[in-house]
Amino acid sequence: MESRTPQQMTILIVEDQQDMLQAIRAMLEMIHYGRKVYGVSNGKEAWKFLSQRDERVDFIIAEYEMPDMNGMELLAHLRQSKKFRDIPFLMITAEADRSLVAEAAEYDVDGYLTKPFVTAALEQKINEVSRKAQHPDPMTIHLRKARDLEDAGDVSGAMQEVSRAIATNPGSSRPLRELGRLHAQGGDIQKAIDCFQKAVQVNCLDVSSHHYLGQLYLRKGRIDEATNCFTTAIDISPRHSDRALKLAYLFLRKGRFSEAEKVFSLVMKNNPEKIALHEEIAQAAIENNFQAMAIKCFRIILKRYPKRFDIHKKMGILFYGKGQNKEAARHLIKAAEKYGEDLDLLLTLARSFLAMDRIANAEKWIKKARALYPDNRDVKKLLLKC
Repeated sequence: MESRTPQQMTILIVEDQQDMLQAIRAMLEMIHYGRKVYGVSNGKEAWKFLSQRDERVDFIIAEYEMPDMNGMELLAHLRQSKKFRDIPFLMITAEADRSLVAEAAEYDVDGYLTKPFVTAALEQKINEVSRKAQHPDPMTIHLRKARDLEDAGDVSGAMQEVSRAIATNPGSSRPLRELGRLHAQGGDIQKAIDCFQKAVQVNCLDVSSHHYLGQLYLRKGRIDEATNCFTTAIDISPRHSDRALKLAYLFLRKGRFSEAEKVFSLVMKNNPEKIALHEEIAQAAIENNFQAMAIKCFRIILKRYPKRFDIHKKMGILFYGKGQNKEAARHLIKAAEKYGEDLDLLLTLARSFLAMDRIANAEKWIKKARALYPDNRDVKKLLLKC
């Protein structure tokens, strides 16, 4: 594909703050960069934009913090796509701390720029990233050849190219990591482990290699070593939710409940917008008697989706189990708007009101249950109590 100068490029800006998006547009106009400039508000829209258009995009400028799909998640999607994986990618971030730098390196981000920045800084960074994309170093050339050979099914040839990449830059952990990944795909687990161990010796912040080691140790049943590797990976880059959940479940398997709870809390803190993730953590919390954590997860979900009646039901049952009958009744009444024929819900509602000595309220719900389930033994017992 022919290379284009910054002035000729089609640029996509991915930024959820409209004022910031417009500011970047204005900067690009000032330096005459971007023959065409498009803007979208999050990673999900960017992926849709790229996937549904035939027009070539030459450069992406993306905010890190965005709802639905953040900049790093977008980058991960791009790197896994044969069509889009080589698009130069500039990450915009509020701060470049160690964990962000490690996470950026994990997905081979081409460059990042810390806010606030001026036009000259943006121009310099675009030039730098463009030059790097158009004139890659020898290690990158060998790694790209290896990638193409792997795509063509020539794993042996890919390994040879990766070995050449290691020879050109023995101080980088990236080709060692790639060689380990290829060995793991080929089933040679011990050689893969050796490569990843060398990678973390070269670069102790290579979070991907720590993660791969953890996965391989898990496959070999070496739980303690796997736990240590995942713990190290989380310490370096705590934002990766899948990795963190894997570590939390390992802690649960080993009976290290307080540590599991801490990791779950970390995942919640770093992923406030991911509702499915909160539901998964809530379910794990319920199964392991972390009721307070489950309730916290459900509160977050209900704040965003107040008509999730299934969550109201789960909250009501949790509060009833904790003896907080007023809260239990409040959520269960809400859930009854949709699940008014649910026997378990009706019985728990009646029991909550009985525990508060509100007999008339209890009787209302138990009579409803009797009308639906006249022969149920629990219904008859509760009716007698009323």
